[in-house]
Amino acid sequence: MKKLLFSGLFVALLLAGFAQKPYKVMFYNFENLFDTIDDPEIYDSEFTPGGPKRWNSVKYGKKIRNLERVLFDLAAMDKNYPAVIGVSEIENRSVLEDVIAQPKLAPANYRIVHYDSPDARGVDVAFYYRPDVFKLEGSAAIPFTMEELPDFRTRDIVTMWGTIEDEPFYFMVAHWPSRLGGKEASAPKRRRAAEIMRRAADSVLAINPATKVVMMGDFNDDATDASIVETLGAAGNIRKIEPGGYYNPYIDVLKAGYGTLAYQDAWNLFDNIVVSENLATGSQGELKLQKAPGARFYGNIFRTPYMIQKEGQYKGYPLRTFVGNNFQGGYSDHFPVYIYIGK
Repeated sequence: MKKLLFSGLFVALLLAGFAQKPYKVMFYNFENLFDTIDDPEIYDSEFTPGGPKRWNSVKYGKKIRNLERVLFDLAAMDKNYPAVIGVSEIENRSVLEDVIAQPKLAPANYRIVHYDSPDARGVDVAFYYRPDVFKLEGSAAIPFTMEELPDFRTRDIVTMWGTIEDEPFYFMVAHWPSRLGGKEASAPKRRRAAEIMRRAADSVLAINPATKVVMMGDFNDDATDASIVETLGAAGNIRKIEPGGYYNPYIDVLKAGYGTLAYQDAWNLFDNIVVSENLATGSQGELKLQKAPGARFYGNIFRTPYMIQKEGQYKGYPLRTFVGNNFQGGYSDHFPVYIYIGK
């Protein structure tokens, strides 16, 4: 009973403290959040009770509770639920609903923006948003198209627009094509994804230069790779960004040796949040990018000991749900990233 009373009081304190805090904007790769039902329209049999991973309601429930734990602990860190959360590697709207229906997340009253994408595995990207902070005006999915590969199927780019404190915002979330076949061989696909996002962002700013653009996602490239720095045009020096340009705070984070996923004992930073110059510098309106108290960087990575593999071949890596077909009961193979926006 005391534990329940404490939990209820803590949630009340979270809600009471919302207006006093800068807003968090977050991205998290949920790593293969599939339901247990076989969908004949997609290649999801791996994540079914009869598949090689023996994916069932017990394992699914564990995964959902793990995601609840991460999202709530990030909120509890400064008594502030994220205002906007971009997510990737989710199968459908139903799994999104299951996450935010969990007891510790339900008080945030999250809403969902989701579109089914043509990805062969059936994984999509989506948004959660708090309607008390972000006033949604519209949303759309932008398909990935590439003239040289007319039959290539991958995730759409999901967009939504509206206002925060009456200032216009345009959010984009994406999961760019993977490095399957090698980084260089697959690079044109990611450059094309970057080109699509940049053109959409530029079009929005051309209509209303006061709109604050936020591009986020698992880009399957590091913050310093050409697809992000050159094609997307995301620069790493906030003092040198010109009007109409874009700033990526995760360039500094990567150069300092931090990452969001590990591969062959090296860290990568594929998870990025890129913002337009007017949000980075506050050149228009009052809301702008802020650093967390005591932080070195504008970009943040959320990692806690329980999210890290403690032993074995992958010691020190993110504690994932599976290694091969062996259930680890973990969280994701990526750490989430987040930024602060405030006055």
